[in-house]
Amino acid sequence: FCTPCLQECLKPKKPVCGVCRSTLSPGSRALDLEKQIETTETTCNGCNKKMYLSKMRSHAASCSKYQNYIMEGVKAVTKEPLHNTRNFPNRFTFPCPYCSEKNFDQEGLVEHCKALHSMDAKQVVCPICASMPWGDPNYRSANFMEHLQRRHRFSYDTFVDYDADEDDIMAQVLMRSLRDK
Repeated sequence: FCTPCLQECLKPKKPVCGVCRSTLSPGSRALDLEKQIETTETTCNGCNKKMYLSKMRSHAASCSKYQNYIMEGVKAVTKEPLHNTRNFPNRFTFPCPYCSEKNFDQEGLVEHCKALHSMDAKQVVCPICASMPWGDPNYRSANFMEHLQRRHRFSYDTFVDYDADEDDIMAQVLMRSLRDK
């Protein structure tokens, strides 16, 4: 993760997971897992030396054969990328349409706009909606704050499969409704 994204996730008011955005709560150390890491043996993929998992990170940092092994993997993956990432819109972080701040997750954008722009009546394009397949990047909301509070109470990623077409989704909904009876 880049630093601005991590900082957004770790705000003191609501620290969230950088992947799934669920709330982080203070926990206790997983002592059973620590013990397992201390007692499980593994082999370095570079030099074939045996060691405990707990020592692997420091070994990997100094093992030139392991680093060559990693670089070979990187070269193999980067030769032919699976997708052209420019064709995929960013649906995870958004800029504020009022000011120059960037890298807000959906909840962060709502909080930011409520705190700093609640009285701004300027018509703006919703960056969240504009990133959606059905979104219109030219549509300016007459009341952006109300739009944010009504439309963006939840994250679309939880409920939407962006790759499925409308007919497939409708068929899935109908099948689920029959199963739920």
